[in-house]
Order: sequence, then C-alpha cells, then structure tokens
Amino acid sequence: MELKNIKINEKSEFTRKCIGEAIVILLKSTDFSRLKISDIVKKAGVSRTTFYKYYTTPYSVLKDYLSLMVSEYIVKGENLGQDKFFNYDHIIFSFNFFDRYAEFFLTLADNKLHSVLFEGINEFMINHLKPDKSISMYKLYSYAGALLNSFLKWEENGKKEKVEDIAVTLEGFIS
Repeated sequence: MELKNIKINEKSEFTRKCIGEAIVILLKSTDFSRLKISDIVKKAGVSRTTFYKYYTTPYSVLKDYLSLMVSEYIVKGENLGQDKFFNYDHIIFSFNFFDRYAEFFLTLADNKLHSVLFEGINEFMINHLKPDKSISMYKLYSYAGALLNSFLKWEENGKKEKVEDIAVTLEGFIS
C-alpha cells in the first residue's frame, strides 16, 4: 500500500476515513481521472498538507480506505476462525459486513475501479489466509473473485436474493 510511513492513531484513522469518504462522495459526480486534490481536501475538511501527510495520490486513498475496512472485518470476524473461512457462516458474515460499505464498493465499480477492490481482497487473502500452506493460492484467488463478484452483483441487483442462498452456492463452488 502507498500509505506513507506515519504513526497510526485514532485521530489519523478518523482523518483518513474522512478523506476516503470525500473521494467516494466526489466520485458520484466526477470521473476519477478528473478528481483534484483541492476538491478532495475541501470535501474532507482537511488541508493539502494533511492529505500529503498520508497519501501520494487519490488511488492510494482508496486502497487505504479499503484496508481500514479490512482491518475492521478482521477484528469483527475473528471469532469465526481462519479454518472456517470458506464456510457458509463466514460467507454470510462477509456479505453482511461489506453490505455496510456497499456505497464504497458500488461507487468504485461504477467508476471502473475494480482493481482497487481486487488488490484489496487479494492482499487480504495472501496476508491472512496464505500462512496456511495447505491452501492453494489459486483457491484463494478463485474464492476472492467469486466472493467479490457475487457481492457486487447482489448489490447491483438490489439484494433480491437471500444471502443464505448465495452462501450455499459459493460454499459449494469452493468445496
């Protein structure tokens, strides 16, 4: 990740979230390639100096914003256990957790920024599941792609299907 080497604390996390949320809001009316740092800092309520204290580009903001979500996901899902990551309950947990951030996911997808999402989920898989040498990297990547694409389509289609039905399908796919 391109987050500059800074001391992380609650204030810096809040500031980083504000900058990330500002970009998500701006992306609803502005193409990513046309985002200006001045617009981002104005929307976030921070200075340019603060922006550059943490980031080098708007892309690095999005990657960091996703990493903040992933950190929260890890904490909230720790009782599910790594050994049960591919099971029904964990899939339901994943969908419900990321549904809270649906605006972020859908905004990135609408702006053709899937690479941020895939890099984030792949990084999570490698850093948190790959230490288990019995899991193939290709299984991790396949599962990551299936989980992310299914989640995006579920959100884009208005969440018409039950999460439980999707979990059964995904669990069967990865078994």
